Amino acid sequence: LTLGFFRRLFTSADERALVDGLRAIVAGREGEALKHLRNADHLADGAYVAGMLSLKREQLAEAERRLLTALEKRVRLGRYFEKYGLELTLTLPVSPNVAAHVGPTVRAVRLALAEVYQAQQRWGDAISTLETLRRAHPDDPVVRVALAEILVDDDAASTATLKRVVRLAADVDNESEVHAALLMYRGIALRKLGLHTASRDALTAAFRRKKDRSDELLRAIQYERALTYEALGNDRRARDEFEKIYAEAPDCEDVAERLGLA
Repeated sequence: LTLGFFRRLFTSADERALVDGLRAIVAGREGEALKHLRNADHLADGAYVAGMLSLKREQLAEAERRLLTALEKRVRLGRYFEKYGLELTLTLPVSPNVAAHVGPTVRAVRLALAEVYQAQQRWGDAISTLETLRRAHPDDPVVRVALAEILVDDDAASTATLKRVVRLAADVDNESEVHAALLMYRGIALRKLGLHTASRDALTAAFRRKKDRSDELLRAIQYERALTYEALGNDRRARDEFEKIYAEAPDCEDVAERLGLA
């Protein structure tokens, strides 16, 4: 990423700004990187990285604008990374407990846009964006998790919506953290449908593997399973679950209140 003097003379201003921005990212100076990348947003790669950094910094209006520019110029996404022999992997949260590792692709741009819309509470735009991704990547578990999380989190979700979440997580095994999250959303949807035994089974399957699963995700699954035990009338088992969560994370959700400690 070092441009010699004569090479800089023959490199466009946009490209120089992109290179300087990427060098700042490598050095851990994200604020400086964003300043450079704002001058490179005529390039798909510049707009993409600027949009992702803006999202990370919760500058949502700017993130949306940059990401839409990257989407508009999507046929050129990745061009400069290929030119310089670079591989840039960014971490993008797609639910409260799951993150995806993405590169400069249309899939990454749409996932990021969905997160922007969700942060702005533009649920229709978020769902529409993820639906577009689902049509292009029907078996992608990351896309399914992102969509399931939005759908199941709606307190007024209809029966049809909840059944759709169940279908999104159909035939899923606990192969990875993403798959575990999908099983969790399946369990939540089943409980909201009144299918409490099926909900318990899905959540137990999600909780079965601990390796390569974050503590936050495991606690979220355990919390949802405790709620399902309550729905089944098994108050003793529910309390056991809440006590285990409290011992590890006393501030998790409303666990202290449920245990009479608040």
